[in-house]
Amino acid sequence: MSGPIRHIVMWRLRAETPAERTTARLKVKTLFEGLKGRIDGLTHIEVGLDVSDVDYACDVVLVSEFTSCAALKAYASHPEHLRVREELGDIRIGRFQVDYPVRAEAGA
Repeated sequence: MSGPIRHIVMWRLRAETPAERTTARLKVKTLFEGLKGRIDGLTHIEVGLDVSDVDYACDVVLVSEFTSCAALKAYASHPEHLRVREELGDIRIGRFQVDYPVRAEAGA
């Protein structure tokens, strides 16, 4: 597979109180947004915090795009990404991921 790839990850976070949940969500958002411009091949990164407040929702979603599958694989072991994972520690209790090729928009 060649061409751009979208990498989406959703997490459920460890938190006992609403205040802890808010703090945990903001920590994830801040750390991942801090990767902008630091990793070759990472062309887009966006972090969203759930506002639905339903019990089955994930807390945070990461939507990122890479120039290629090779760039996504390199990201997995990049020192900056590993630093973020280390700083987050065991705050994440559930993780879901989807990676798929990005198709050119019609008329683009």
